[in-house]
Amino acid sequence: MRIIYLIFVILFALFIVTFSQQNLEPINLKYYDYLHIPPVPVYLLIFISLLIGVIITAFWGVVERFRLNRTIRNLNRLVRDLRRELHASETPPIIDDQKKPE
Repeated sequence: MRIIYLIFVILFALFIVTFSQQNLEPINLKYYDYLHIPPVPVYLLIFISLLIGVIITAFWGVVERFRLNRTIRNLNRLVRDLRRELHASETPPIIDDQKKPE
């Protein structure tokens, strides 16, 4: 399994290098007259966009993880309280201490 993972990583790195070599033309970015950025290669723009997407997705995943942990904690608390209530409402077993005459 480790070798397959290594092969995929090498292929992905090869893809990144060849993609970068094929997209070297600089482009000018502007947003009306408010934002002027010096020429940036196309591959760099795409990789920065990908990186921003990964960061936003990771942040979203962390927030979702905290929300799910809070839900799990609340449900565990509810189960514990319901079990206590169930045990409190059970009738205790009857133990007959009197011996029968033989």
